[in-house]
Amino acid sequence: QVRLVESGGGLVQAGVSLRLSCTASEGTLSRYAVGWFRQAAGNERKFVAAISRLSDHIWNPNSDRFTVSRDNEKETVYLQTNDLKPEDTAVYYCAANIHTASWAPDLEDTYNYFGQGTQVTVSS
Repeated sequence: QVRLVESGGGLVQAGVSLRLSCTASEGTLSRYAVGWFRQAAGNERKFVAAISRLSDHIWNPNSDRFTVSRDNEKETVYLQTNDLKPEDTAVYYCAANIHTASWAPDLEDTYNYFGQGTQVTVSS
């Protein structure tokens, strides 16, 4: 069982940036394709961005403010969030997929593991 750990969330004012990080308990996140999702209170969890194991494919529909990247030497995947807005308030989750043939980056069901999430709260 792989345990994913997100970090970097917090309470911030609108307009600032945060860099969220995702690591794996056994330190082998480089083996996985990774996605980021977020869930605001009372809403469904939604896809934010994803990156393939070797960074050769990136899905980033929110690329004007959010950027996903990874450092496989550090076994870490990042989500850079810029110019945060109150509507970005949510729990942010990272997810890992080891079976790339079955992976659809924006579909939760194609991920093998999810972390517990990190809270991002943006005040106006």
